[in-house]
Amino acid sequence: MLKRSAGRRTAPLVASGARSTRLSANESPFGPLPSVLEAIQSAASEINRYPDDEHTALVAALAARFGVPQAHVAVGSGSAGVLQMVLEALGEPGAEVVYAWRSFGAYPLLVGLSGATAVEVPLGDDKHDLIAMANAITDKTRAVIICNPNNPTGTTVSRAELERFLNEVPTDCLVILDEAYREYVQDEDFPDGLGLCRGRPNVAVLRTFSKAYGMAGLRVGFLVGDPDMVAAVRAARLPFSVTNIAQAAAVASLAAEDELLSRVESTVAERDRVRSALLAQGWSVPPSGGNFLWLPLGEATASYVAACQAAGVHVRAFGSDGIRVSIGLPEENDAFLDLAAAAAEQKMRSAR
Repeated sequence: MLKRSAGRRTAPLVASGARSTRLSANESPFGPLPSVLEAIQSAASEINRYPDDEHTALVAALAARFGVPQAHVAVGSGSAGVLQMVLEALGEPGAEVVYAWRSFGAYPLLVGLSGATAVEVPLGDDKHDLIAMANAITDKTRAVIICNPNNPTGTTVSRAELERFLNEVPTDCLVILDEAYREYVQDEDFPDGLGLCRGRPNVAVLRTFSKAYGMAGLRVGFLVGDPDMVAAVRAARLPFSVTNIAQAAAVASLAAEDELLSRVESTVAERDRVRSALLAQGWSVPPSGGNFLWLPLGEATASYVAACQAAGVHVRAFGSDGIRVSIGLPEENDAFLDLAAAAAEQKMRSAR
């Protein structure tokens, strides 16, 4: 049985008479660079043609950028789309897929669609419990997903922790390193998944153009891994699922990477500023490696979200666990911080 929607969010909610500030979807607040927009406009003139289903130019650009053979790269519709391809290639009735929970909301949906059984391992202190995850692996386990940094908590697994885990995983079990937010990590101890997959045929890395590259609306993701596994994943793709516009924009984004990633520095600085302000207000906020922050509010989640929505500031609630707030432009972040300060003051008054 399928459970938990991945949470489709196609349009911002707008408060009556107020500006809507969308901090709920972990999007980049920056629009496309001129060179990327030019590539999009050029590719738009050929939308009467089917896109290149082999993603030839994009695969070549990715292979060159990351120093791997082209046979090690698969492309799909966002990292979630690529993950669906991986699970389609691996999943079968009786197979198991292990992942941490709470983590990316699409995991339960995609595992269920593949016919496999989800094995959810609770987080420990808001981060992956790799010892418990290793213990959850059985002879039925076909894959383990490590979301690093983890969405929605933002916590990270260190290089040493991940290497110890990989050394314990059976070689016939695929470890999928979901690194959708990799570009926002500045911790030198953070593992390089692309380096770890070299020499480990059972390790694959998922990345996306949706976050740091600002292409959430075009849906392009990719996987790097063992060529035999990549060939199976490519065979599971839905034909023509990545448009020619998306492919052209991704190639142009790689060419403009230095300029794009300078925007990441701005987001990281804002993330750290917002976290420091929240900590000063008395909130519990774990360090984040993504373009978002996690507030474990527990039973106060619903009332906090309602107050934000009433003010036109939209964050993402996760049941009664807490909220995730994406990092936007400074003025958008300030609007959220004002609400957080008011809620913190009210909380202190109630406790007196």
